[in-house]
Amino acid sequence: MRSADLITLSTRSLTAHRLRSFLTLLGIAVGIAAVILLTSIGEGVHRFVLNEFTQFGTNVIEIAPGKTKASGGPGGLQTTVRLLTLDDAQALARLPGITAVTPNVWGNSEVAANGRLRRTTIQGVGPGSLDTLKMTMQSGSFLPDESLEHARPFAVLGQTLKKELFGTENALGQRLRVGGMQFRIVGVVAPKGQFLGMDLDDTVFIPTARALELYNREGLMRIHLTYREGLKAGEVAAAVKSVLAGRHGREDFTLTTQEDMLRTLSTILNVLTMAVGALGGISLLVGGVGIVTIMTIAVTERTNEIGLLKALGAREQTILGIFLSEAVALSALGGVAGLVLGIGIAQFAHLAFPALPVETPLSFVLLAEAVAVAIGLAAGVLPARRAARLDPVEALRTE
Repeated sequence: MRSADLITLSTRSLTAHRLRSFLTLLGIAVGIAAVILLTSIGEGVHRFVLNEFTQFGTNVIEIAPGKTKASGGPGGLQTTVRLLTLDDAQALARLPGITAVTPNVWGNSEVAANGRLRRTTIQGVGPGSLDTLKMTMQSGSFLPDESLEHARPFAVLGQTLKKELFGTENALGQRLRVGGMQFRIVGVVAPKGQFLGMDLDDTVFIPTARALELYNREGLMRIHLTYREGLKAGEVAAAVKSVLAGRHGREDFTLTTQEDMLRTLSTILNVLTMAVGALGGISLLVGGVGIVTIMTIAVTERTNEIGLLKALGAREQTILGIFLSEAVALSALGGVAGLVLGIGIAQFAHLAFPALPVETPLSFVLLAEAVAVAIGLAAGVLPARRAARLDPVEALRTE
């Protein structure tokens, strides 16, 4: 049988039962739309989180006090904590390839200036934070490069906090009270936005030593450092471990490179995206069952036609091809409709809720359509084989 005749027979069969074909097509379309919608949201969240982590660059290493390790015998997990100090930060700053070191202490306090009072985040940082956090100054300057232990009581305001306290007035040189301490404002940073729920624009940056005094702490919460582009993260991490272990007498700290964190995070988010896509795939299975049902009914209804075709010399492969092409056509058209529906709903959701990240890569679109066609093939095989194996004489006798 010619290909043109095969297509004509398949098309006539589908158009002869328009409502049935539409409902079967709709089952596949809903399944594809669900997969596209869920995976688009999952991929959008994936990219949003990775962008949040990489906005400060990928050449960052974080050091936290204490190290959790597994040990034999009773007791299970044991945690040892030793404080990180400003001296540790200064020692790391002398390592070759290190471009900035930020000893970090943070808290939440009431601040007062210009007759106004507000509670906000306080970040105790070093002068290298401007590079570490990839910030730029809007006015004034950042904390001066001076001894970490004897840093003067200067403060730098985030954009939001500056507007809340001073409005359109110039904040430079003004006094700022944080808790029971007085600071002089030397700069205002340009808008930076949020990072994992922390609003950097609604923050006061003060010297780390002053933050330790403010919160009555003896040690740092974190040390962040950046290294020169082109250096290998593993080599820099090994050098950092060597210096700190030498100073502390053992490895009693936790070191995390940005590359390790991004790799782990990406793996988790990939699993999440696949999981939500699998949930949408349940709808595809339902659509596949619909195709099996419809094609089985079609074989029963067209037994006479099959017998006539076989009596005229049609081979089993021809009969098989007719029914498989119908199943594939239904699933392919349903896949296209589902893609349009899924992408449309995803984009509408993004317009209605701008904070919801949505991303539909081309690879997802092609994969979804390929899956739809594969489901059509798989669902149409059994009914098509049953049709192809009918005895022509028995088929012609069937009413």
